[in-house]
Amino acid sequence: MTHSSHTSRDFEAELRELRAHSLAMGARCERALQLSLKAFWDGSAQTAAEVEELDRHIDRDEMDIDALVLRVLALRQPVAYDLRFLAGALRLVTDLERIGDEAVNIAERAKENLGTAREGVKSELRSMGEQAQELLRDALDAFVQGEGTRAEQVLARDDAVDELYGRILRAMTEFMTNQPNQVAEAIRVIHVAKYLERIADHATNIAEEVIFMVRGEDVRHFRTHGPPKMIELEG
Repeated sequence: MTHSSHTSRDFEAELRELRAHSLAMGARCERALQLSLKAFWDGSAQTAAEVEELDRHIDRDEMDIDALVLRVLALRQPVAYDLRFLAGALRLVTDLERIGDEAVNIAERAKENLGTAREGVKSELRSMGEQAQELLRDALDAFVQGEGTRAEQVLARDDAVDELYGRILRAMTEFMTNQPNQVAEAIRVIHVAKYLERIADHATNIAEEVIFMVRGEDVRHFRTHGPPKMIELEG
């Protein structure tokens, strides 16, 4: 057996390990988001505690994946698609870790009084939660499968979440004007909507990373700064 074949086989095993770790971390984030919304609607402190425990696992996942990617970069000197995949994985875990943090933020609202503020925007909040979960799930599936087209669909659907956030913000502004004794409660509802909006943004970041990984196209800020730039890599 030659050294080159041994190295190649080790490299493939490391990439499979990285994909498996990334998939597990993504699954934990999806679960944390699901439980955080359940805690928020049910007012369950026990469910909120489960979210916090999941977030601790997510933080460990981030460190483990970072270490694995850096080891592969140092030992294997990858090029082309493999290099883009590794760069995407580094950005992926940052977005996933932040999604875990936002899930904790949502779950913490289960411990607070929301008065009647939540009732007026219940439909919008539930829709935001559902759409944020769908965006995250589809972005992660696109990453695992390397599907650029599916990633593009995630980007196209982010505006709907932003629109819901705007509607909640306007409704809570009006609510605070009419119910000045519940300003704090309305602000807490706005915070939850903002956490969901950020989760959707992190999902779109993941989708952008997929497009870069698959096609070498940097589409960040495309909607405001013009067409994507092709990243040329050797190999």
